[in-house]
Amino acid sequence: MGRHGPLTEREMATARAAWQYFVYAYQEETGLANSVGAFPSTTLWDTASYIGALVAAYELGIIDKRAFDDRAFKLIATIRNLELFRGELPNKVYHAKTGEKVNYANKKGEIGYSALDIGRFLVWMRILKERYPYLANGIDNIVLGWNFCNVIDEEGGLVGAMVNKKTKKVKYLQEGRLGYEEYAAKGFALWGFDVAKAKSPVPYAFTNIYGVDVPYDPRDPRVFQTKNSVLMESYLLDGLEMGWDEANDKNTGGDVASHGWRAEFASRVYLAQERRFEETGIMTARSEHQVNGSPYFVYDTIFADGYAWNTVEPSGAYQPTRAAVSGKAAIGMWALWKTDYTDRLFDLIADLYDPEKGMYEGLYEDGSGKIPLQTANNNGIILAALLFKAQGPILRYENTDTQVWDTAFENRNVRKKRCLPEPTKTPEELAQPEVTVENFQICRPVNNGQEIGATQCSVANLRRRSVRAEPLDATAQVSNPGN
Repeated sequence: MGRHGPLTEREMATARAAWQYFVYAYQEETGLANSVGAFPSTTLWDTASYIGALVAAYELGIIDKRAFDDRAFKLIATIRNLELFRGELPNKVYHAKTGEKVNYANKKGEIGYSALDIGRFLVWMRILKERYPYLANGIDNIVLGWNFCNVIDEEGGLVGAMVNKKTKKVKYLQEGRLGYEEYAAKGFALWGFDVAKAKSPVPYAFTNIYGVDVPYDPRDPRVFQTKNSVLMESYLLDGLEMGWDEANDKNTGGDVASHGWRAEFASRVYLAQERRFEETGIMTARSEHQVNGSPYFVYDTIFADGYAWNTVEPSGAYQPTRAAVSGKAAIGMWALWKTDYTDRLFDLIADLYDPEKGMYEGLYEDGSGKIPLQTANNNGIILAALLFKAQGPILRYENTDTQVWDTAFENRNVRKKRCLPEPTKTPEELAQPEVTVENFQICRPVNNGQEIGATQCSVANLRRRSVRAEPLDATAQVSNPGN
């Protein structure tokens, strides 16, 4: 699946340009990197993207081991000593220069935690300790200091925390929708947590866009007050980092994705974008991204709120002029799908950078030029995509040492009080697949026992279908529309 082989000179130039962001936006005092340009604020999601960039820069020979270690040790120490939200888990936002808890205005305070951000961060903590066993002790001590009792509910769902601005009381709410929810759940599963509900795609539905049945989450955003946007990013991250494999599938390598429905759904989301280009001539690579000026951030979706190609700000307001070819989506798609279309995307984005500040966020679809911003998430994912091309899926199970994560707090009640998984826990019994063989249209399903794997994910496998008018019907083929 995807592109594999040594990077060309041009690809290496793109990698070096992306790394330059983390030279420009690096905070020497803490080892953190700014999320956006020179503004000294960051999140766990963006810190995970920085870790991905750090691993890629080292593995691709952009920095040496001493530089890698200096940054890694400083970052681990900072994360280990962060003041947690209410003593539970990391706050949503931290000041990148001081490491203090802050709000979105970068003022001292606390606003809650994001289960999705924590899940992504846990993926990269596991990648670090597997690829570089000498870092494992420090990494384990980060996660051992957290309290997971409220972030995972009794059914294995993910729960975020927010603070009411008026009452200052904490409210815990289910977090995540199809795509992001399952990706974040894998991060928790990699550390032994039971996240069965969050890992399940149910409920899901399909809407037909340019002949492709695109998966989306049918839970009504008007009722649940949570957007159900279809974006490329979570599917890209799963493919680049874990090869669309099940968490803890240690049979790395080969062409079979053991978490088969993830590969199938990712391929559909990709193909809808290629089909849009074929039908309209609009270069399409969609993800959430920053924009210059108000509203500063948009969800640039394949499908949201009943409409295809719906670009919305967090409040839900329509922002069509902010639609863009996302740099991270374009390069990520290029790495995972070897097609003529992704070659075009690479040509469009590969040289779009400031040599001092890194890759630009993307190009506006309406021809109004580049998004004149650089971010940790964009540059980090671009570097991860280039590392995938050079080495394949980034998570490698290479650490055979005894783990502090498994031996800490023996014969004490600490593990129970913090809701840490027991190291001897019996693996959960696999349920019957919730995405059936009949729903594989792009990938060839592979019987892996109770789970369905996927291989040969070629867009050519899906025969051309008639194009349906927009706005699109968002009610077809709903699976378990409850919750």
